Amino acid sequence: MLANPSTSTTLHYRSNSTHNPPFSHTNHRCKLSLSPNCPRFTNFAKSKCSSLSLLLSRRKRERLVTVVKAFEDTSAVNDGPQSLHQPISVKIPVGDRHIMVETGHLGRQASGSVTVTDGETIIYTSVCLDDVPSEPSDFYPLSVNYQERFSAAGRTSGGFFKREGRLKDHEVLICRLIDRPLRPTMLKGFYHETQILSWVLSYDGLHSPDSLAVTAAGIALALSEVPNTKVIAGVRVGLVDDKFIVNPTTKEMEESKLDLLLAGTDSAIFMIEGYCNFLPEEKLLEAVQIGQDAVRTICNEVNALVKKCGKPKMLDAIKLPPPELYKHMEEIAGDELVKVLQIRNKVPRRKALQSLEEKVLSILTEKGYVSKDQSFGIPETVADLLEIEEEDEEVVVDGEVDEGDVHIKPNGRRSSPSLFSEVDVKLVFKEVTSKFLRRRIVEGGKRSDGRTPEGIRPIDSSCGLLPRAHGSALFTRGETQSLAVVTLGDKQMAQRVDNLVDEEEFKRFYLQYSFPPSCVGEVGRIGAPSRREIGHGMLAERALEPILPSENDFPYTVRVESTITESNGSSSMASVCGGCLALQDAGVPVKCMIAGIAMGMVLDTGEFGGDGTPLILSDITGSEDASGDMDFKVAGNEDGVTAFQMDIKVGGITLPVMRTALLQARDGRKHILAEMLKCSPSPSKRLSKYAPLIHVMKVNPEKVNIIIGSGGKKVKSIIEETGVEAIDTQDDGIVKITAKDLSSIEKSISIISRLTMVPTVGDIYKNCEIKSVAPYGVFVEIAPGHEGLCHISELSSNWLPKAEDAFKVGDRVDVKLIEVNGKGQLRLSRKALLPEATSEKSSAEQQARDLTEGNTEQSKDKSRATKFVNPTKVESVEDAPLSKKKAYKRLTSSARDGLKNSSTTVSSIASKDENSLVNGEAKIG
Repeated sequence: MLANPSTSTTLHYRSNSTHNPPFSHTNHRCKLSLSPNCPRFTNFAKSKCSSLSLLLSRRKRERLVTVVKAFEDTSAVNDGPQSLHQPISVKIPVGDRHIMVETGHLGRQASGSVTVTDGETIIYTSVCLDDVPSEPSDFYPLSVNYQERFSAAGRTSGGFFKREGRLKDHEVLICRLIDRPLRPTMLKGFYHETQILSWVLSYDGLHSPDSLAVTAAGIALALSEVPNTKVIAGVRVGLVDDKFIVNPTTKEMEESKLDLLLAGTDSAIFMIEGYCNFLPEEKLLEAVQIGQDAVRTICNEVNALVKKCGKPKMLDAIKLPPPELYKHMEEIAGDELVKVLQIRNKVPRRKALQSLEEKVLSILTEKGYVSKDQSFGIPETVADLLEIEEEDEEVVVDGEVDEGDVHIKPNGRRSSPSLFSEVDVKLVFKEVTSKFLRRRIVEGGKRSDGRTPEGIRPIDSSCGLLPRAHGSALFTRGETQSLAVVTLGDKQMAQRVDNLVDEEEFKRFYLQYSFPPSCVGEVGRIGAPSRREIGHGMLAERALEPILPSENDFPYTVRVESTITESNGSSSMASVCGGCLALQDAGVPVKCMIAGIAMGMVLDTGEFGGDGTPLILSDITGSEDASGDMDFKVAGNEDGVTAFQMDIKVGGITLPVMRTALLQARDGRKHILAEMLKCSPSPSKRLSKYAPLIHVMKVNPEKVNIIIGSGGKKVKSIIEETGVEAIDTQDDGIVKITAKDLSSIEKSISIISRLTMVPTVGDIYKNCEIKSVAPYGVFVEIAPGHEGLCHISELSSNWLPKAEDAFKVGDRVDVKLIEVNGKGQLRLSRKALLPEATSEKSSAEQQARDLTEGNTEQSKDKSRATKFVNPTKVESVEDAPLSKKKAYKRLTSSARDGLKNSSTTVSSIASKDENSLVNGEAKIG
């Protein structure tokens, strides 16, 4: 609704809901604050609702007609010109700089709109709400949409359609960051659909827009008519050189050990989400304290702005269920609820609750219910007695007649049965169920499944379930189960990320989370991933990322799929545990094992007979998540935390409560890690034989273009000739060859080595083609682009009158490089490799070494062979075979003048006598 404070009109109307029968005593009133000069209403009045009414239900149509009549009555009074509000701006200190908040300039027809500027990054956010309330539900009708315009960075979309379309994953994540802290501040009973739209209009590449978007949404909502409790603001906290920084720049975040985004009010924390590299809990609490101080400063400034130009809140539009309905609900279902909540298994408990809810609905919406206090009659007042005396009929009770006098004894008037709307009954049933569950935990000290507040559900895990997958694991905790599958590939399997900065970004590790409806025994849609699935997947991905090896140590792209096959709470943390086991089963040399746990809370224990201290719950189930006050997910190991996410459903929590939750979560992770070590079958910790092979070479960066060739023709020809899957080159000289078998890799290595090799005196080149013949010798191609002269005197040990007498173009010979002159010309010798020459030379060297060293003839032959043969200069596979029994092997050849090639070969089969993977790490033997 839009409201103009200067010319506002208030309209009261009675709800005509078909859910409330005519004889029900539950009448709700709704007060709407409406602006008569709003264009959408004046246009609506002119059209007499002719077209739009066809699209609306009868109930909504009646409401709109009432609204239009009210505007027609007041339009004559308020037809005067409206003055435009002047823009108002305020500077707010955040960290080491200020942000600029401005309202009244853009989006003046919205219920609330602001622009927030940090550096040259500008966020525009608007808040609008529907004119007619929607059907009441237990979920506030709030939708958030955040979008980064490419024009903000002077770019356009790289796709075929040159405009923004479906939200990207990181935009969905920011939508969730905006939604989660705002939702708990909304007042219950307000059912006008609310929409928050946020755009990045300008981006400077230094100041991140996500934390600004959270703050902008909180300010816009505070300025609007939507009734909420407090102002929300958000900041990011980084840790650089052991110093916390509020709203760090993107360059500072590259060096930061912490990425924490916090949102809250001036007095409490509502949402945190962050990722770090095994940071201890005490450091996290320090960061939260720094962020909370910054949020408090922003909220105080915004409160002053709201008092100056905020719109009046629509408090009269709030509709709550009748208070007596709660009492009736406890009388009807209280005893049965206590029994139902003691059922340990999820499905039987859910069916029992559904059956009880149907019973309650039948009583309160169809049959009617009379409270126990009213069933015995209500004493009549004097006015009631006088009214009875005037009636014609008199009720005479037997035994009350005395000597002709008639004594009238009035009977108590029995209350008529109360009927309520179905929506109200369902809302109250859910609240009462939550209340009874919390009471059971606080009073009895036991949860629905019999655990104590610190208890962890039974854990079972196994690996290697899927024989053709590169790695797989099934992790089960109670009634929550995750099937994690790992796939290894090359750079072509990496996920491309399209961002505002004009740089290509590829993710070599990503986790995709799937939550099918079958995991909770229901029927639902299957399609694109939901926002919840994207958010849970990113949380698990960021939790596992710190334990992965670097790209130099493990050149694979890693994809993890987590499919939730059974769910009863903490499915995202089950994905962390299952993903960690699957990575080890795929042979990824992880640095350590990590686990995740979800924590819950009952904030006000005094309501149920406790001492008022918040009660923290470990490893919460689905019902405890829905009925509790907190959902706090923490992942890491015994030493520290890698990821954490907290959502609050009440008025926020303080730092001491968070400290208690973090320490209790650490104890829970230790227990889960110990259970994961009992995994049976255990992870194989070696590469699957079905995983692709990746060979990494280092060549002279100046030779990279030779490998690629004109228009990529050369690299394509190598792929076709050798049968490898892909050859990836980098500007720094790194070449990665991906194939399914060793022979293909060996062929491609030989070709690339010849293309990029630097000739060195003493190297031997076999099976080289003669390109041309001259009277004084032949020109031999020792490698593509490298030819040398083999003089006639070096062609044979015997005298040759002419070279063409013994050789012709196309013949293949073995030659040795004996000289490189100052012009770079190569001098080759065939004679040096002939048996006669080798024998004579070997004999002379043998005699000389016998006199000086006294070595045997056999050892000297081996020494000479090592001296004259370079293992990296080979023509065929037989000259330098790659072992098929090696799991992870690094071959390095000593480079002369820094120009030799070094290579890394990854094979897929492990052996005891050679290289193997131990404890997830590559052990070089």
